[in-house]
Amino acid sequence: MEILVLNSGSSSLKFQLIETSPEQIQADADRVRARGSVEKIGTGEAIISVEAGGAKTKFSREVLEHRDAVGIAASCLQDTGDGLKKEQIEGVGHRIVHGGEQFTQSVLIDDEVVRHIQESIELAPLHNPHNLKGYFAARDMLPQARHAAVFDTSFHQTLPRHAFLYGLPHAVYDRHRVRRYGFHGTSHRYVSYRYARMFGKTRQEYKLITCHLGNGCSVCAIDHGRSVDTSMGFTPLEGLLMGTRAGDIDPAAVLHVMAKEELTIHEVSSLLNKHSGLYGLSGISNDMRTLVEQSEKGNDRARMAIDVFCYRAKKYIGAYLATLNGADAVLFTGGIGENAPSVRAQICDRLDALGIVLDPAKNEAARGQACRISGDDSACQVWVIPTNEELLIARDTLRCILGLPPP
Repeated sequence: MEILVLNSGSSSLKFQLIETSPEQIQADADRVRARGSVEKIGTGEAIISVEAGGAKTKFSREVLEHRDAVGIAASCLQDTGDGLKKEQIEGVGHRIVHGGEQFTQSVLIDDEVVRHIQESIELAPLHNPHNLKGYFAARDMLPQARHAAVFDTSFHQTLPRHAFLYGLPHAVYDRHRVRRYGFHGTSHRYVSYRYARMFGKTRQEYKLITCHLGNGCSVCAIDHGRSVDTSMGFTPLEGLLMGTRAGDIDPAAVLHVMAKEELTIHEVSSLLNKHSGLYGLSGISNDMRTLVEQSEKGNDRARMAIDVFCYRAKKYIGAYLATLNGADAVLFTGGIGENAPSVRAQICDRLDALGIVLDPAKNEAARGQACRISGDDSACQVWVIPTNEELLIARDTLRCILGLPPP
């Protein structure tokens, strides 16, 4: 089955065309037929990048709205080299950031699902509206296809209430559903599945700690296939230090800064989400590659930002080892997790008392490929496993269309 995967952001659209079937999933033989992106939607100089039929193209043109971007994606799919027509696309999988408490797994989209997604807009005002724009545009352009919603939050709906409730008056939860939701669920679910598949087993047979480290970062404790805790909370701001997000912070410190600097709610939101994290501490960049390079050249602010980043990650791993009462493996994924050996080494340093010991040579060699990086004497395995959220979305869409249970 031909599945189009769409990730619609505020000013961007990422897409992949993936051929998949139950047999291909079992054999791990799904095929990416095309992929691309449209950046700077809403401008006269949008950037379109496409890889299809063995060729890569990049060009600029006016793209004023998401409907135009979806149209470009659909037309590009016909350049796969084998005469594919957009009418042959049977399914479209949409990344939806927030499903609230309503959705515990991926679902086919109908009017009721749209209504629930709209109700969750207040929980994800920067994401859900744009996710829906992509859906409405694709629904009109590909009316023959079945559309599925795959939620970032659904994997974490198995959190027990002692893990998802905050220490606020319970009325705040009752009235406004303020609680830990967690995000990056598709990534955490995929790498835990991939780890188990490498051993011919299911993730229900393992206790895992998955670390998605990129510009956005989160850690998840997975107890025999179920997410039981995760570092992101009511929003993606909580938890680890990230590229531009502050992560964990004393709420009173926020109120103090608001008063001293006379900041509005909008200004303090921008401070915490766009000007903090690695960028705010270093004053240089939110890109870990740049910070590692500058640190090696003796830049103390870059070194400091990396130290804080690694210390926060180490604390969460330790906490989740306690939550799970030990783990079979720690898995690193995401742009930093997959490609920054020095960062992984610093995070895992001095965790030997908890059963985590890296093999320096294996760790240094592991860049963007699935491999074990822990030593033979490590009681808890440590792996690098590249994430593939688009593939998971395509497979979920197929299962929704065919009525198959989730893995």
